Amino acid sequence: MKQEILASNILIVDDEESIRQTFEIFLNSAGYEYVKAVSTFDEALEAIETVSYDLIISDIVLIGPCGTDLLKKLREAGIKCPIVMVTGFPNLESAAESVRHGAFDYISKPVNKDTLLHFTSQALKHWYLENKAEHLQRENETYRQYLETIFRSVSDAIITVDADMNIVQLNETAELWLAERSAEKVTNLNDLPDDVGLACLHDARTVVESRMEVRKHLIECRSGDNSVRMISLNASPLRGNEEEFQGVVIVARDLSSDLPQENKKQRNRFHGYVGSSEVMQDVYRLIENIGKVDTAVLITGESGTGKELAAEALHAESPRSDKALIKIDCVSVAENLLESELFGHLKGAFTGAERSRGGRLLQADGGTLFLDEIGDISPRTQLLLLRFLQDKTFTPVGGDTPIQVDVRVIAATNVDFHKMVEEGKFREDLYYRLKVIEVKLPPLRDRINGIPLLANHFLEVFREQLHKKIAAISDQAMACLVNYSWPGNVRELRHIMERACVLCNHSLLLLEHFPDEMQHRATPVPPVQTVSHANLIIPPPVATPGYPQEDEQILAALKQARGNKAKAARLLGIARSTLYRQMQKYNIQD
Repeated sequence: MKQEILASNILIVDDEESIRQTFEIFLNSAGYEYVKAVSTFDEALEAIETVSYDLIISDIVLIGPCGTDLLKKLREAGIKCPIVMVTGFPNLESAAESVRHGAFDYISKPVNKDTLLHFTSQALKHWYLENKAEHLQRENETYRQYLETIFRSVSDAIITVDADMNIVQLNETAELWLAERSAEKVTNLNDLPDDVGLACLHDARTVVESRMEVRKHLIECRSGDNSVRMISLNASPLRGNEEEFQGVVIVARDLSSDLPQENKKQRNRFHGYVGSSEVMQDVYRLIENIGKVDTAVLITGESGTGKELAAEALHAESPRSDKALIKIDCVSVAENLLESELFGHLKGAFTGAERSRGGRLLQADGGTLFLDEIGDISPRTQLLLLRFLQDKTFTPVGGDTPIQVDVRVIAATNVDFHKMVEEGKFREDLYYRLKVIEVKLPPLRDRINGIPLLANHFLEVFREQLHKKIAAISDQAMACLVNYSWPGNVRELRHIMERACVLCNHSLLLLEHFPDEMQHRATPVPPVQTVSHANLIIPPPVATPGYPQEDEQILAALKQARGNKAKAARLLGIARSTLYRQMQKYNIQD
């Protein structure tokens, strides 16, 4: 704390030059780094416009408007720092007036060195602690909003109660569940209706008595249309920071096929996404919820799952939607240029910097910055990005003056971040700064029921683009699409459909229009760890006759990328550093 206090900005306002100089000498000799002295009301207002002061020491008697007028003016302007009033004619009325208008304290002249330093230290300690408390309060409020967002986005019904069975909090699903039973105004578990309500009450009482979790069990209940639903219940003790018992949290999940009314109307399109499966409905709802919260988001998922679409959707759902969405592909920018690309540079900062250039952060001011393939950035860029996320300021390459911007950061990766952190390849503190909330996109093989809808969507797109008269997809061709493992996910499906539409000269899209390797894999293939990518149609490196091995895949990717390693790494769905290691392993020359 001492170092922060000595670094404070102090303003002295007094019309006597000798007093100003004396106060400056006392404060500078005590180690205070920035002390400015002015003589009049107007000079004080001018000084405050250019510097944010942590303490103001003002004489009550000034030439022109008095110190009390200055005090009132500053408080009306919203300046909250402590203000100490000094006077050579002390009296109860002037002291009371100063305190009434928000003065921190009142000092009578003559002011010796010890008195000045004592009041200065006390005022700055008070200001430091007040700012710290306010900062912690803001952080707690932000954290509370994060938790509430996650709490609302969970599809299960969540009810928290205290030891007396009073309902403390409900999430949105639980509120809907109560509304279906005309129990919106229920405030105690004893008043919950039907068998599920009795089961919740029994489980909560058991947890209160035993302080142990009640494992999930299944309860039958009837809906308004007399259909039977199967509800899974789980109850656990709710504990505070000191492990003290605070109540019970009950989680109820509807396991029946008859979904609640709010889920019956499934969306099959959402900000560029096409899909109506339940897992995609969860993604849509999560994006809607966290889009409105101005916080960092990490989008994860395999290559081709639509991470850029998720960033666009988050921006569109946010209050920043009328501002810019700036995108940068971290893997496509050379490591030595990425810092300049993000933060900008000044003229002459490095060889070739013939003019100053604002970076992507400055372009995104007021809007959103999307960092794709964030796992590929260098340790130095990781540190600079962490500093920006902490205080929203950055310094251009070659500069020394920080620039403050208002930017929401959304990052995306297809690598295992947790593993990279464990291996020391990515900063743990930056990882948690980026991963305030995670949007995890499912691979296409986990939502095969959505493939027909996607395939027909791409058929419509390319039929119009290519001016084809393709009416439909044959059953055999559709079965082939559904049974394929899709290592490149939706991007690969789009590529395959575009290729098929180019080759098709009939009214029906046939199996023969797909690549040979897809036609030969007419049965479902289990998920595999692969280095395939949507734009590189290469089977996974398994020991199967006719399938290329890993070195052949790398050569094919380099050939397709015309030697560009960054692009080849993207085609393969791996990090650029991984590609270098594999090239060394197989002795593949540049």
